[in-house]
Amino acid sequence: MTERSLSPRALYEEVAELLRQRIFNRELEPGSWIDELGIAQAYGISRTPLREALKVLATEGLVTMKVRRGAYVTEMSAQDQADVYHLLGLLEADAAAAVAQQASADELAELQSLHQELEAAAGERERFFAVNERFHLRLLELARNRWRLQMVADLRKVMKLNRHHSLLKSGRIDESVREHRALLAALLARNPALTQQRMHEHFQNGLEAAA
Repeated sequence: MTERSLSPRALYEEVAELLRQRIFNRELEPGSWIDELGIAQAYGISRTPLREALKVLATEGLVTMKVRRGAYVTEMSAQDQADVYHLLGLLEADAAAAVAQQASADELAELQSLHQELEAAAGERERFFAVNERFHLRLLELARNRWRLQMVADLRKVMKLNRHHSLLKSGRIDESVREHRALLAALLARNPALTQQRMHEHFQNGLEAAA
């Protein structure tokens, strides 16, 4: 990869996405030092776009900048984890209530279809992760609040730093499917209060599983 070979999109954005995926794939482990010189040489770029990329990741919470020590992949403490789950629970429960109240029949059918994909993916962990994220983000989109959507998207990026993701716990995927089933039933019943409660429970159970 060289600076000339990248797409017209800003170079630092391309580099940020490459590093983001390396962090999510655990090629760069939480707590590890980011070798700026080595990465710049490997990508065939100067350190300027790399540093801009690291600033983007620091804003997202994926990277921590330390004075005179450089950039490190952020480590999630137990309190960080609890705080992220708490905020996600509040934001997504609020969004779910809005969807139950205002979504069209076609939009609810779309969520139902995604849920069916989720049920079918229960035996394949990576596929389940992907469909689960699609379901949650689509629900946020249907709630039609772009600020909430952006906040949740950033928090979900940080949640991927968790070494002990709740869905890794034995039996947690089956529990998550049952919780999604209950959530979908509340959505289809157009019951905002119950939908909000089901989403809160879903995140509370996820936090307990990740502890």
